[in-house]
Amino acid sequence: MELIYKSTRGQEGVTASQAILKGLADDGGLYVPTHIPALDVPVEKLAQMTYQEVAYEVMKLYLTDFTEEELKNCINKAYDSKFDAQEIAPMVYADGAYYLELFHGATIAFKDMALSILPHLMTTSAKKNYVDHEIVILTATSGDTGKAAMAGFADVEGTKIIVFYPKDGVSPVQEKQMVTQKGKNTFVVGIHGNFDDAQTGVKKMFGDKALAQLLDKNGYQFSSANSINIGRLVPQIVYYVYAYAMLVHNEEIKNGEKINVVVPTGNFGNILAAYYAKNMGLPIDRLICASNENKVLYDFFTTGIYDRNRDFILTSSPSMDILISSNLERLIYKIAGDDPNVNASLMSALSGEGKYVITPEMRESLRDFYGNYASEEETAATIHDLYEDTGYVIDTHTAVASAVYKKYVDDTSDTKKTVIASTASPFKFARSVMTAIDKKYESMDDFDLIDELSNISGVPVPKAVEELRTAPVLHTTQCDVDEMEATVKKWLNIQE
Repeated sequence: MELIYKSTRGQEGVTASQAILKGLADDGGLYVPTHIPALDVPVEKLAQMTYQEVAYEVMKLYLTDFTEEELKNCINKAYDSKFDAQEIAPMVYADGAYYLELFHGATIAFKDMALSILPHLMTTSAKKNYVDHEIVILTATSGDTGKAAMAGFADVEGTKIIVFYPKDGVSPVQEKQMVTQKGKNTFVVGIHGNFDDAQTGVKKMFGDKALAQLLDKNGYQFSSANSINIGRLVPQIVYYVYAYAMLVHNEEIKNGEKINVVVPTGNFGNILAAYYAKNMGLPIDRLICASNENKVLYDFFTTGIYDRNRDFILTSSPSMDILISSNLERLIYKIAGDDPNVNASLMSALSGEGKYVITPEMRESLRDFYGNYASEEETAATIHDLYEDTGYVIDTHTAVASAVYKKYVDDTSDTKKTVIASTASPFKFARSVMTAIDKKYESMDDFDLIDELSNISGVPVPKAVEELRTAPVLHTTQCDVDEMEATVKKWLNIQE
């Protein structure tokens, strides 16, 4: 049976491939499936499968207009030797929790898990829908999405990719990864603003009908590689199913035993994928949402009020420095009883007044979620203590999740087996990680720190970081927030 996708703001349905191509619905809403499909393969069987095989069993339920051959081809091209772990997403047990390492891809962050397959899903979708325009991937990044998207789309025929990032809001390694990106079809722009400014600017361009007509006249059409694209969300569901199957395979849990999942998140896509997995029938109990000091999601789960009217804080976990959690809209739509009018009015309040309040009935639907946050001091202490106690080194984002998990256990006394989404390699945030372990590292330069991190952790320097030592800077463009559209037009050489 074909699964159709509707906009969270009411627009009529499209196929999976059409939703992937468009990225964002014309009415500004996000595409969601008309129902969440149930897993149709027993966990005992999944427990014997490779990551690629599990990916097919999950994704075939969502991408129903792809043939088996098309989908398997996309999966096999994505999850190959680009990943430095055969399991693709290995798990490490440390200090009472299972760390699901989602950073073994080409850019050493969890975004690789979805962005290594999205270009293949998109080019397949373009062929299926007889698209003859060049697809322009327009993306805002808080640090990781940009590089992972460019790595995926670099020199992919029929596509161009433009990435906007906050000039002073990413780590040195994140910035170096982006500005050294090769590929004739890649373009990176540092904006004078924060991630929310970048994300708002990109969404504004998506919603601009006159700009869409101008692109069309010049042989282009926009699509997105951000987590608003359903082609990003569906591959993320896979690794939660795989993690559960691996726990069963390794006899860490019995089939059917419930687990908890902890996810460090700013834009809400990664934890939403776990929510979808739970709704497919995966035995997940609590979904633990971990925030940094930009704790807009923690406040939402605590009060039922989403309020972005607050100071934006630059933290050591920059990929979570976000005040507008785009993917939360998909959850709001669901707990509003799939009512696009309720959702649209709340989103209108968010863009107008910067806040909205959900009803008591909607709050009741959030009881599967637990929200908390970690301060900068708690994040650093978690990295230090886990290393001292176990020798295992985690990055700053994963440390936020680990710190929040300890708070959850203290608050609830719930000691179910728990998977923590480990979203980035510590090598990506070496300065913050190493100075958390010992202040003596503060005076070392970035690459000496990276070598020392390799030394103390026993983990080789990832290829993605090693290559940066000598990589030339290829992108130097910067712009103000109100110049984003003009910058896009100039690069594409668009004629008015």
